[in-house]
Amino acid sequence: MLHNKYVEEYIHKWKVGKLLLNKKRIQLICLIEKEILPKDDLYYFNDEQIENYIEFSESWYFELDEWETFIAPFIFLFRKEDDEPVFDDFTINMGRGGGKNGFISTLANYFISSLHGIDYYDVSIVANSEKQAKRSFLECYRTISKNGNEDLTEEFEAYKSSITGLETQSVFEYKTSNASSQDGGREGAVIYDEYHEMESAEIVDVFSGGLGKVDCGRQFFIGTKGFIRDGYFDIKFRECEDILNGTIPFEGIFPYICELDDLEEMNDPTQWEKANPAFQQPLNKRGKRLFNTVLKEYKKIANNPSGYSAFVTKRMNFIMDNTENSVASTKELYATDRPFFELNTKPIGSLDFGSVRDFSACGLLFKKGDEFAFKTFSFAIKNFVDVHYGYSNSANDTGTGKKAPIREWERLGLMKVVDEPSLNPAHIVNWFIHAREEYGVEKIIADNYKLDILRPLLEAEGFEVEAIRRPSSIHPLLAPRVEDGFANHRFIFGDNPLMRWYTNNVYVKETQAGKQFLKKEEVKRKTDGFQAFVHALYRANELIDENIDTSFDALEALNF
Repeated sequence: MLHNKYVEEYIHKWKVGKLLLNKKRIQLICLIEKEILPKDDLYYFNDEQIENYIEFSESWYFELDEWETFIAPFIFLFRKEDDEPVFDDFTINMGRGGGKNGFISTLANYFISSLHGIDYYDVSIVANSEKQAKRSFLECYRTISKNGNEDLTEEFEAYKSSITGLETQSVFEYKTSNASSQDGGREGAVIYDEYHEMESAEIVDVFSGGLGKVDCGRQFFIGTKGFIRDGYFDIKFRECEDILNGTIPFEGIFPYICELDDLEEMNDPTQWEKANPAFQQPLNKRGKRLFNTVLKEYKKIANNPSGYSAFVTKRMNFIMDNTENSVASTKELYATDRPFFELNTKPIGSLDFGSVRDFSACGLLFKKGDEFAFKTFSFAIKNFVDVHYGYSNSANDTGTGKKAPIREWERLGLMKVVDEPSLNPAHIVNWFIHAREEYGVEKIIADNYKLDILRPLLEAEGFEVEAIRRPSSIHPLLAPRVEDGFANHRFIFGDNPLMRWYTNNVYVKETQAGKQFLKKEEVKRKTDGFQAFVHALYRANELIDENIDTSFDALEALNF
């Protein structure tokens, strides 16, 4: 069993109730206890490096908070086989004011020091603006240059644009996240400050290309949740969630995420510690000052509602569902995960065959009372899912936040990947033939695109096919039904993560013609299943929610 006093003390405090943690940090501890600490045959803590770092930080900067001394040992956790870090990616996400910048200041300065002892271990801090990028750098520069710190000035050469560790010749610099003006160097560590402002992975790709040229390469992503959706933050955050949920292995990435578990906790200041470890009880001087500031901001919201969103996002580190732009909130989306009612009535079939080179979706819509059940199946072209989701990569068996878990959805029987240059229409036709045998479907609604290929084949098999010439024209008509159905939990998709993914990839845009259901991202975030669902809803009024056989039996029983 691996032992480290800082890790053990942190976990003990949580277990005896002296530390209030949110769900994601509890998941992290559970993973550590299961996947790391028992494996003393594979890993080891470099206690000398851990103590050197903590002593260096507290001698020249400030006393580290317990969350910092908890994370530090994992920065210096190594594999026995090659003496490389077990975790080379640290994602640290918490409410504003938690001390993230101070933490990376001490790390950056330590990494270029003789105590760390790795030559040419350059460190770059990257941020969207120069002002943000310089924040931690200036803290180091001022600390080294301060009168009375002669020991530091003997070890480090500090200029306003770079700091050099004289013994290791390691250089600490700050840079802005303009990928076009940057080139990957030979960094030992790259720190991405306020990474929630990054709209894409472009700058990460540039700087990560320089890692691996020196020993013990590491990346740090620090920030608070922001307002840019579907950018790099969301990709990274979903990847962390996958790790914490056990979907992908706990290796490489160390996700330390502080947030409220529920928005209602915002109204109870005793719960704020979940979002910001600076509020850990008992509060130190800095924690008291920050707490009073945040409490004042909270009280102002009553008279200044415009500050509500910023307070929730930045102080409580909580992202609210944007119900204006999303077709369904997270809660509404997961409400579709209910068992189907008995599917013993004749359904309406539907189809989205928009592109034969990526995804196509078939569906059956059933009605019972005010509820609609949608049973769907998708086909995908192997080349497309290889390129965009790493389908054939054995390391991507269940997907990540970046890559949809196609293999997992295939195993669940929700879709089929076909190795063809374009989708053979026979797959669609055969699926509806089987659906007719099982459920009695006779009519299929589809968009007009490519229907010149499919219609003759479906009609030859005896199906009635109705084309929607301009699918966008029916969206304003169906928007009230869609909104009401999700809001009042009238839609049932069953346990179908693929259908939830399709739906989550849709946003609602207000136009002069009315509301449109559009893709959040054109290439990777597919919406085919949702569009097939909308096609079926277009003719939902034709559905009869009573079993016809039962009706005939009832008529025969009547004595006229």
